[in-house]
Amino acid sequence: IPVLETTKTLREICGNEGIEADEEALLLIARQSTGAMRDAISLLDQLASTGKRIDLELAQTVLGTATNELVFELIDALLKNDLAQGMVTIHKALDGGSDPRQYARQVVEYLRNLLLILMGNEKAIEATRDVRNRMRGHSEGTDVRTLVDWIGFFNDAISDLRTSWQPSLALEVAFARCIHADDQVMV
Repeated sequence: IPVLETTKTLREICGNEGIEADEEALLLIARQSTGAMRDAISLLDQLASTGKRIDLELAQTVLGTATNELVFELIDALLKNDLAQGMVTIHKALDGGSDPRQYARQVVEYLRNLLLILMGNEKAIEATRDVRNRMRGHSEGTDVRTLVDWIGFFNDAISDLRTSWQPSLALEVAFARCIHADDQVMV
């Protein structure tokens, strides 16, 4: 089920049940459910059980996702080839309670959206106006080939995190591979 349709259904449920929820939080819940309406409703129920207004911060905390700002910071570090800042950002996300695999997924999704912009398909992106503006700025600093490489490196990290003994290792390696992609020799 598409994210926007899931978000609409969640909004209707909130209205019917008297649950106060911000649009960005509902969008995050819809993305987390990866097309499964039952999962989205279950996540909404989990957040509603806190008894608090469901805002983006609460949703991110409960769902173990990083703030958009930590994804933006990582992309900024990539675009500046700043290895040290990238490592700091990864550890800030994980120390803040983000699940490493979820953070890697968020980075892949964001990079994919940058790729869509560069390929002239911005209409396929589901994001707020502010996030779209950030994406446009980031997309101007890169190219299709580089984004494809970066997406591959972070996508590999998602798989590697399943078996890694160190939660940050796969993310650190993916980031370093991005920074040094041009140095790598293809065999």
